[in-house]
Amino acid sequence: MDKNTQNKQQESPEKGKFLSKPRVFSGLTFILFSVVLTFSFVSYLMNWKADQSQAGTMLDKSIQSSNLFGKLGDWLGNLFIFESIGVASFIIAFLFLVFGTIILKKKIFKPWKTIGHSLFFICWLPILFGAITKGQGVLSGVYGYQIMDSLNAIIGTVGLWLVLVASIALYFILEFNLRPSSIKSKLNDINENTIGRVKSMMPSSENFEADEELIEEAEKTEETPSKITVTEVVEKPVVMTEPEHVSIPKGFPEVPVSTNLDPIITPNHTSFEEDNKNDFSQSLNLNLNTKPSVPTLSPEQAFDSKPANNSQENIKFNVEVAPVVDILDDTDRKSQELVEKHGLYDHKLDLPNFQMPTVELLTDYGNEEISINKEELEENKNKIVGLLKNFNVGIAEIKATIGPTVTLYEIVPEAGIRVAAIKKLQDDIALNLSALGIRIIAPMPGKGTIGIEVPRKNPTMVSMRSVIASQKFQNTDMDLPVVFGKTISNEIFMADLSKMPHLLMAGATGQGKSVGINAILTSLLYKKHPSELKFVMVDPKKVELSLYSKIERHYLAKLPDSDDAIITDTNKVINTLNSLCVEMDQRYDLLKNAFCKNLKEYNKKFTERKLNPENGHRYLPYIVLVVDEFADLIMTAGKEVELPIARLAQLARAVGIHLIVATQRPSVNVITGMIKANFPARAAFRVISSVDSRTILDSPGADQLIGKGDMLYFNGNEILRLQCAFVDTPEVERLAEFIGEQKGYSSAFLLPEYVSEEGTSTVGTFDPNEKDALFEEAARIIVSTQQGSTSMLQRQLKLGYNRAGRIMDQLEASGIVGGFNGAKAREVLISDLHSLEQFLEDLRK
Repeated sequence: MDKNTQNKQQESPEKGKFLSKPRVFSGLTFILFSVVLTFSFVSYLMNWKADQSQAGTMLDKSIQSSNLFGKLGDWLGNLFIFESIGVASFIIAFLFLVFGTIILKKKIFKPWKTIGHSLFFICWLPILFGAITKGQGVLSGVYGYQIMDSLNAIIGTVGLWLVLVASIALYFILEFNLRPSSIKSKLNDINENTIGRVKSMMPSSENFEADEELIEEAEKTEETPSKITVTEVVEKPVVMTEPEHVSIPKGFPEVPVSTNLDPIITPNHTSFEEDNKNDFSQSLNLNLNTKPSVPTLSPEQAFDSKPANNSQENIKFNVEVAPVVDILDDTDRKSQELVEKHGLYDHKLDLPNFQMPTVELLTDYGNEEISINKEELEENKNKIVGLLKNFNVGIAEIKATIGPTVTLYEIVPEAGIRVAAIKKLQDDIALNLSALGIRIIAPMPGKGTIGIEVPRKNPTMVSMRSVIASQKFQNTDMDLPVVFGKTISNEIFMADLSKMPHLLMAGATGQGKSVGINAILTSLLYKKHPSELKFVMVDPKKVELSLYSKIERHYLAKLPDSDDAIITDTNKVINTLNSLCVEMDQRYDLLKNAFCKNLKEYNKKFTERKLNPENGHRYLPYIVLVVDEFADLIMTAGKEVELPIARLAQLARAVGIHLIVATQRPSVNVITGMIKANFPARAAFRVISSVDSRTILDSPGADQLIGKGDMLYFNGNEILRLQCAFVDTPEVERLAEFIGEQKGYSSAFLLPEYVSEEGTSTVGTFDPNEKDALFEEAARIIVSTQQGSTSMLQRQLKLGYNRAGRIMDQLEASGIVGGFNGAKAREVLISDLHSLEQFLEDLRK
């Protein structure tokens, strides 16, 4: 068997497989239909009067058609040409050809540009022919004639022709860039090319003079030295650029690429004609110290050169430039090669043996099934119906839903009963049922009922183990799953922290707020690997979050110069929050450079090795900021804490930084409007007053809760009543010990360094170079008012007490104010602003 036969046998299965693809079949069908339309239209135009009369006689065999494709051709010609757009129908056939090549992935036409031009001519060509032929014949079609006739009636014949001429002129101006400046530049290019060709016909001595001028220009540049040997002078002006890629003909050795040489060319064994040989008289050996400035060489031009082995054979050199490769396609190709070679990037490889916590670490509190007390249900139902009847409120239907701690009674009032009449009876129902925490939902969202929540006499505990072990939590695909507990209908309630994207919690002391924080942290620790999640913990109370210090090298983040990862000092809190803002800005820069909109897209690209770590890219974990007592920070630091918190809440969602802020006192001076606007998700445990409930939830109800984990969750749309899962301190300790005993990172996750604008000087050691950024402004306020008051600086400059006190100490050390004088304001030692400006000028020197 010869080689050709063997190749044919190998190619035949591939061809059969190729032709069997639906894409190929569809593409060829479009192209074939384009050919049928074209010949049908041509044949129709040749005999359109006869073909038009035969267009409606498709099934009449006695009538013979003169069209090339018979009666089908008559019908297609009549439909597209006569009844539609006239000769512009050929563009329809052309578009079918374009679609066929697109389906076959043959880049013959530029799809969108071709379609745009085609639509322009389809719209305007029939109108133009209609204006020319006045509707006579079939060149314009019905469409062209009708539009032309309408325009003629509206704007007249002159207006019609003005519109046509303006449209066509605008098209050619935009398409061929026919502006005066571009036309002038094109004429200059043509003139220069003509002059160049004339110069190329001049004697060789002048060519040598031109080459010597090029050499002199090249010697003036300051690039890397290179040695070039030119053996013969070209016949025509040599125009060369440095191509990105040069393809070398088969059979010739590759030419080494040099960044100092301006073109790379390949030999071709085709000589110039004998007439051209007489134009070259001698050869030059040039040793240049710089890179020559050489013009562009077109692929059609070439020059003769003498081989290095002094052979007299003339060789023609042609430049063949490879097509430019798309950078994105090249990046995708390289990433695919890396994935095939090394696999997807695994961010867990730093801790490959890390084991996720097991459910056995949590306490099993036994059977948690809800027991139904029918006597209690019947008694409460009768009391509710009887009380409403006493107030002339009729009930058409009532049903009960039993939850862990609360039973929901849903009533359907009779026709004509106002909802407001039932809402006013909340206190009367609570008195009649002898129950604490009656809450009326009128009406219930999405239902035609009114809900009355009544606490159970024997509530059921919801343990953390029961919700963690549930299939709903184990099989969740949420990015940051947070399991709160169970709803009134005894269903496990979960939420995605990355979608919230921040959570504001409030509740009085002892109502379950700290347990709720532990439940959130526990659920995150059970689902996320240390490489995927980091916590920044702020604990002004110093004891609530100290249990998590054991997982510092796994899950916690801190400042580089900080000893403890769990922050308790107010000054460190300010620096940490500002450091988080720096981290947020750095992450946004990484996302911008990677063309990603959020952290999930960015990490997916990095995992697929599409981002180069040498450019600063890295796998970004989620960062969750947990603040256990926000009111204390506001009291001690004020705006210095509120502003970075608000900035993080506004911007940090896309880069994977999320906030959980808790407070005991949800007053308006703690939870300000700026804070509330950026915390759509809120969780409220029992609060003292209805005012606090309105502050945290914008509605009453949190003051009617019964405590011990009873909570309301607001997701921005509706308020849900939940029973928070209970996790005890020993359970948290066991969980932290299990994680802490495993191998972790060398240190906690380090946040970016933040250089505070505050001065670090104290009284008696004042350094003008270390003064606070607001030092001079504070001095002007003190001197102008003649009151050395720290509280006034707080109000005027909107500072926290600590920073205002440090500025006052600097003012004392510099001699602007006197010493501390008890309850009285400090003495101001400078009397006027003019003296102060001179004093400050001396400090700057």
